[in-house]
Amino acid sequence: MDTQTRHALKKDKFAQATASSFSWLSGHRSGVLRWAVSVVLVVLLFIGALIFWNVRSAAADVALGAAMDTYGSALAPPGAPAENGVFATANDRSKAANAQFAAVAQQYGWLPEGAKAHYFAGITDQELGQTASAETELKKAAEAWSFGDRNLSNLAKLALANLYHQTARDSQAIDIYNALVAKPSETVSASVAQLDLADLYAETGKQDQARALWAKVKDADKDGAAGQIATQKLAGNK
Repeated sequence: MDTQTRHALKKDKFAQATASSFSWLSGHRSGVLRWAVSVVLVVLLFIGALIFWNVRSAAADVALGAAMDTYGSALAPPGAPAENGVFATANDRSKAANAQFAAVAQQYGWLPEGAKAHYFAGITDQELGQTASAETELKKAAEAWSFGDRNLSNLAKLALANLYHQTARDSQAIDIYNALVAKPSETVSASVAQLDLADLYAETGKQDQARALWAKVKDADKDGAAGQIATQKLAGNK
């Protein structure tokens, strides 16, 4: 077969393939068009959702920051004249911050910043003596693991356990403390949970159980702050 014939055959095959492809596309034009439109719509929806998420996250972060600024604002010295951004009492400051945290939690509860707002709303509710609201908010913050934030979740659980102890629901508090010991985090170590559990036992007359926990923490954290606290507790409860 000469060169000219081979080139002719290649051209014929290419033409046949092109014609076949064109024929298939022509016969399936509506299906191909729908598929292309679907792909474009999915991409546009993804980009739109990403932009929306970023915008809302930025707004939530600003709102949470403002609430944190309020919560950390200075208290006026006794007898000092009123000043903008300065609170006369810690209760007044907690009340103002609580309203801001609650607003952030309500508006951005589906974002990580909203979970943090739930936590601080619960803490300030507790400071204001609103135990029912505090429990509700802390439970929501404890679900922060859904955002992959075990640190915040464990902080909320620790506060919730303390709240249960304060409201005479020790069995629930003990369950949470033991769960935190089993699954600690950077914010709530096993030793911290054990110290709080030991305090609960000591306050309810279970000195042997308290001392056993203090001894365990002392051995596990010889050079750390938790170990020093446990040593002091043991020395004071002979």
